[in-house]
Amino acid sequence: MSSREDPDQTYREFTEAVNMKPGELSTWLETEESQQVGWRKGGKGGESVGHESGRKIIDLLRRKRDKLTEADYKHMRKVVGYVRRHMAQRPSGDVRATRWRYSLMNWGHDPVKAKLPPPGGPSRKALERHGAPPKARRTRPA
Repeated sequence: MSSREDPDQTYREFTEAVNMKPGELSTWLETEESQQVGWRKGGKGGESVGHESGRKIIDLLRRKRDKLTEADYKHMRKVVGYVRRHMAQRPSGDVRATRWRYSLMNWGHDPVKAKLPPPGGPSRKALERHGAPPKARRTRPA
């Protein structure tokens, strides 16, 4: 198995690339902006590839890790690749209301938002309230 197919590495890269929570992504996918961007397999009609991916990402984020299949990991690698490629093509200026951002958001990544903390760590709200935790605890003088 290559390192590219290592499930732990894939999961870690996926959780770094996807910085939207399932509820956020679900709400986003209902918007007009979300539904108007992206390439459609069958031409003009139908759901875009990114929009379909967003629905799969919601499922992946809500599923327990031990229930993920090889097909799920394959989709995770696809998401990571998409996010990396499109982040490398970031347009100049304010990107908040761009098709570029909206397309990335369909894939679970909002480029104007901070990364999610790793699973099992402090929540984003806790980090915003208190700042990053110290690297090491201070010891009391004896």
